[in-house]
Amino acid sequence: MNYKITGTGSCIPDITKKNTEFLNNSFYDDDGNQIESSNPDIIEKFQSITGINERKYVSGKIKSSDLAAVAAKKAIEDSKIDQESLDYIIVAHNFGDISCDSTQIDTLPSLASKVKTILKIRNPKCVAYDIICGCPGWVEGVIQAKSFIKSGMANKCLIIGSDTLSRVYDSNDRDSMIYADGSGAIILESDKSDNCGILSHNSATYTFEGENEFIYYGSSYHPEINKNSNQKYIKMQGRKVYEFALTNVPAAMKDCFDESNCKIENLKKIFIHQANKKMDEAIVKRFYRLYKTSPPVDVLPMNIEEYGNSSVATIPTLFDLVKKSDYQGHKLNKGDLIMFASVGAGMNINAITYQI
Repeated sequence: MNYKITGTGSCIPDITKKNTEFLNNSFYDDDGNQIESSNPDIIEKFQSITGINERKYVSGKIKSSDLAAVAAKKAIEDSKIDQESLDYIIVAHNFGDISCDSTQIDTLPSLASKVKTILKIRNPKCVAYDIICGCPGWVEGVIQAKSFIKSGMANKCLIIGSDTLSRVYDSNDRDSMIYADGSGAIILESDKSDNCGILSHNSATYTFEGENEFIYYGSSYHPEINKNSNQKYIKMQGRKVYEFALTNVPAAMKDCFDESNCKIENLKKIFIHQANKKMDEAIVKRFYRLYKTSPPVDVLPMNIEEYGNSSVATIPTLFDLVKKSDYQGHKLNKGDLIMFASVGAGMNINAITYQI
């Protein structure tokens, strides 16, 4: 039995926020001291490291579950399945639904249940649940869906990654410029027609040395807000995340790829979590170095420059873009060997080797 992606979909918000729109922000460090560098210098350095020129935000009353439902509908239509035949709906996210007029996180009921409601799926045996695994959540959802299919518990699964990080960032934190909104989805099905599909996968969680504190939910860096408000925001120890990723992700990717018994020269594309352009490029270089070779120039599709970091949504939205529009010259052909890989809060790492 094989485990194949038969449909993809994505939902990219309409609002574009460019780097220049952060020029009037007041940026503080994690000790509550205002950063001395000018905002143009801060933004220029940020752009040179992350590669981000702009990002997408949701508008009005749109929530993460709304984005997820749009992406899901597109994936269902692309796969040409009857949505009533779905066995599982798995939604990966980090902060649930957050409305435009409230910072309170809403995960009751689950986003997956909300998506099922929006899609008007009647079948009670279509089980809907959420998964919180940091940025690698969507990849982990695909791995879980594959396990359900392998065990005989399912034939068709809908896996969605959706986040609206624009509603949980601290505008006084330089890292606020990283975060974005979006949603991506796939249909994973059992298939016996050929030998394509998921070939191998690998997951790991690092916590023993305090890695779980590298990305967290914390107070504003602005001292007055910190003192007078209990509001929390997404926070990141950027340097530690960078060092952790470069140390651990390439080896995890190699473990996954080796299990597929494929040759590195046959790997066509790596869809890696769009966290930071320099970090992603460095991870891929170190991964290939483990095989004593260099990455092909066209192996790494990226959309972080245009879409920012939408956490669990980055990989499925990028995959959908490349699959359907040959995004930035990248395209996929039948039989292509690809890899999905991610790292994020937890700290979690995972990877999948997949043949189109």
